[in-house]
Amino acid sequence: MFENLLPALNEHNLPYPDTIHPIVVHFVIAMVLFAFFCDIIGYFTKNSRLFEVSWWNMFFATISIFIAIIFGQIEAGLALAYDAVEPVLNLHTLIGWSLSGIIAAITGWRYVIRLRDSQSIPISYLGVGVLLTVLVCFQVYLGDKLVWVYGLHTSPVVEAVKEGVL
Repeated sequence: MFENLLPALNEHNLPYPDTIHPIVVHFVIAMVLFAFFCDIIGYFTKNSRLFEVSWWNMFFATISIFIAIIFGQIEAGLALAYDAVEPVLNLHTLIGWSLSGIIAAITGWRYVIRLRDSQSIPISYLGVGVLLTVLVCFQVYLGDKLVWVYGLHTSPVVEAVKEGVL
């Protein structure tokens, strides 16, 4: 009934030229890792200006991760996920949604820290930053695996799935 209202899918099985999720999510990755880097350097050098840089990076990362998730969900739904890829895609999705809540909570905590004392951060916050960095790196590994090992949204894999080879 609504087929003629939806755009046609291209050779990547997408209604637009190429995937958008990786573009947006790389901003999130960079902002989270750079925020942690600024906090570490600021903590050891006592340079409180770096804490301000960190705060704004986390703030915009929190907004950006939800945009990344929206496009990630759209693109995951349009992916021709064959049996071998499904466990990795499901784990990547679960961790992505979890990261949105974790990053939002950490940003909220960072805001409270900033209100109370903008000149320093507690060591416990840096510990959580280490855990967040590890989780983000694992999520990057899963995303890389989806593209470079399983070939989601690459033309040859889309063609192979449509032909029934995969």
